Amino acid sequence: MLEIRSNGTLSATGKTLSGYAAVFNSEAVLGDFSEVIRQGAFAKSLATGSNIRALYQHQGDALLGTTRGGTLQLREDAKGLAFELALPDTTHGKDLAILVGRGDVAGCSFGFRVAPGGDRWEKRGAKLVRELLDVELVEITLTSDPAYQDTTVAMRSRCANVCNDTRRLWLQTC
Repeated sequence: MLEIRSNGTLSATGKTLSGYAAVFNSEAVLGDFSEVIRQGAFAKSLATGSNIRALYQHQGDALLGTTRGGTLQLREDAKGLAFELALPDTTHGKDLAILVGRGDVAGCSFGFRVAPGGDRWEKRGAKLVRELLDVELVEITLTSDPAYQDTTVAMRSRCANVCNDTRRLWLQTC
């Protein structure tokens, strides 16, 4: 079963989005329970080299990039699941550049399947908490309404063959 947790006028050409699709040890309230992603939850999934997609609002027809194509790069660090996405020169890519620039899209989400034994449930007082320990990552998505409020997305412009971030804009999730 697939589960989903969900700066000026810019052109998409040469634009890169970066941020965190998931933040470790950050609690999200999901209706009747809370959920926490633990460090290492994505490690096995990333190590397999399977193709992971970047989407807009979890829409399969709004493809922004893939790990297979090299346009989406993912890594785990101490904070969470970091990503870098080279925006496509498509309608979706151009629209997203504008929405991120305006602050309308400032968070991320992800689609996943829990690996066998990859989650743990516990009761903490009156609250039920699910810990994600090992998941198969299927997609990340850029969204205006993330389930985990600590996720971020930022836009930066890169000149051809230059890696200097001369204009980095970090957008905080509302």
